[in-house]
Amino acid sequence: MKASTLLVCVIGAGVMGLVSAQKPGFTRVALQSHELSVPGRMGVQARAEFDPGIFAGRHTHPGEELGYVLEGEFELRVDGQEPKTVKAGEAFMVPANTIHDALNTGSTKGKILATYFVEKGKPVATFVN
Repeated sequence: MKASTLLVCVIGAGVMGLVSAQKPGFTRVALQSHELSVPGRMGVQARAEFDPGIFAGRHTHPGEELGYVLEGEFELRVDGQEPKTVKAGEAFMVPANTIHDALNTGSTKGKILATYFVEKGKPVATFVN
């Protein structure tokens, strides 16, 4: 197996490990992960689904997160910024290594498509207190 293929499998396994450690009412489904043309970086895409009133949990990523709300309404809480409401059809960005959280403030299940540009060999997300 080529080293790059093995690395993609390891990163994918890290994303899948994140899925298994989730709390009730929140799921993150890994969609794809690929090496990027930027040395030392991976692109990872996932879909997060939240029941009403559920937080994702405070966490960071070892790279930028670009998010797009597929369904619902969320309060995005990024440390150092005022909370921001994002709704279906709106996009957001979270800087690398920044603690953040999201709360489904709607009355139905909400869904976010997230794309991460992260450092190879690091977990896609790390939860913090």
